[in-house]
Amino acid sequence: MKNVLFVCSQNRLRSPTAETVFSNHAAIEVTSAGTKPDADNPLTSELVTWADIIFVMERTHRRKLQQRFRSALQGQRIICLDIPDHYAFMDPALIALLHARVTPHLPKSGPHSSNRV
Repeated sequence: MKNVLFVCSQNRLRSPTAETVFSNHAAIEVTSAGTKPDADNPLTSELVTWADIIFVMERTHRRKLQQRFRSALQGQRIICLDIPDHYAFMDPALIALLHARVTPHLPKSGPHSSNRV
């Protein structure tokens, strides 16, 4: 089982959509967080340490992650999805982009219910 963390700025639109979309993937546990202090679920060193794979929506998120949590990063894969902040929560176009850009990096599986952090 791999732990997957999705990161955007506010944790209100893109990363919660990704968390919802991939929450039933049988080979992963998922959660999401935001880089800003007022994010709905702010990024913490505990979340970074928990994650095996971290998907960031933009390059700026990767930079903030690496600057603020360098000591917590211990071999996790950080993958930038290059998805701009132009989408509403659960926007069908965002869901299609997430499937196209995230799925190739995930282990093969079927549906199940996940336990989130």
